[in-house]
Amino acid sequence: MREDWIGLVPAAGKGLRLNLPYPKELYPVIRNNHYKPVAQFVIDQMVGVGIKHIVFVINETKHQLIGYFGSGSRFGCSFSYVVQEDIENNQSSTSPGLGIALDAAYHLTTGKTVFFGMPDTIIQPKNMYRQCMPYLAEYDLELCLFPTEFPNKFGMVRRNEEGKVLEIIDKPQKTELKYMWGSIVWKARFTEYLHHKITSEKVYDFASIINQAIRDGLSVHSTIIEDGDYIDLGTYTEILELDKRLRDNE
Repeated sequence: MREDWIGLVPAAGKGLRLNLPYPKELYPVIRNNHYKPVAQFVIDQMVGVGIKHIVFVINETKHQLIGYFGSGSRFGCSFSYVVQEDIENNQSSTSPGLGIALDAAYHLTTGKTVFFGMPDTIIQPKNMYRQCMPYLAEYDLELCLFPTEFPNKFGMVRRNEEGKVLEIIDKPQKTELKYMWGSIVWKARFTEYLHHKITSEKVYDFASIINQAIRDGLSVHSTIIEDGDYIDLGTYTEILELDKRLRDNE
């Protein structure tokens, strides 16, 4: 366990596309007749590398999420909850709200190494973060990469042969790139950089912030996750696909 490590999970989205009677982060994944909410998968990834404090960034409607996860003691860690404030005139971002959500926890993440993951995804294998950890000492940001057949949905990564990230292209309609970032680990230098961009320069698009960080000299590396699988449950079609995959594997 490292006291200067912290998990960060942005869960402030409204989930309107799914029209569920509960937060999408609690969507039930049933395996071996046991209920597991989808958000628990990223929690397990973080706890698996020894993280003991995880921050959920939520909106004012996420009472059920708080009720389920509680203090975190049942999951081997402690949880904090931060309510994201809306920022007006944030229409230029292709990832609206993400940068703002991540910075909302600044008072808890400052000075820490941040392990960031999304709560509506299932990422495999379970040692995702461990595959990235050998590079943490050398780089400011470490991106965990996954292959995707749907680049128009994700942040695609241009990198060199050594894994150095050259550029993020967010949700391109056409691209030759094969890998998207699925999770990121960053050190305190980027936390401060992100906070400055959001609060002082009013730059809200997360991909743009990373690209500007690269141009400003922050070191950004990427690791292709071996045997990696990234399942996003952002739409009802994706949920149906997940259910089918789970049934096929039974």
